[in-house]
Amino acid sequence: MGKFHLRRIWTIALTTATLGIAAHAAAAGDPVAGKTAYGACMACHSIDDNDVGPAHRGVVGRKAGTVPGFNYSIALKNSGIVWTPEMIDRWLQGPQNLVPGTKMFFALGDAKTRADIIAYLATQK
Repeated sequence: MGKFHLRRIWTIALTTATLGIAAHAAAAGDPVAGKTAYGACMACHSIDDNDVGPAHRGVVGRKAGTVPGFNYSIALKNSGIVWTPEMIDRWLQGPQNLVPGTKMFFALGDAKTRADIIAYLATQK
């Protein structure tokens, strides 16, 4: 391999790594802003109590459809989803698209707001 070819490979690798880090940082979210944004979720949810929707404490890492005392749709119970940050993000973009037949219908279009809410939920262990 020539010197030019190696330099080009190195430049591409470095650019790819930098973009990956920047994308991760943007997706990480701000839990302080997320606590405020979570107010929109509180029409149906709370951190500690089941309401129209299930309690959210410990949601990150939990298997979907498993909060005791909440009456989930069969579709969500049988979905096999584990609530990773990536899966919560997909869910918040359109629950009915991810799990047709689920009870939740609210979607959140803004990626930054979703990331902030997810960061906040991750602190609620």
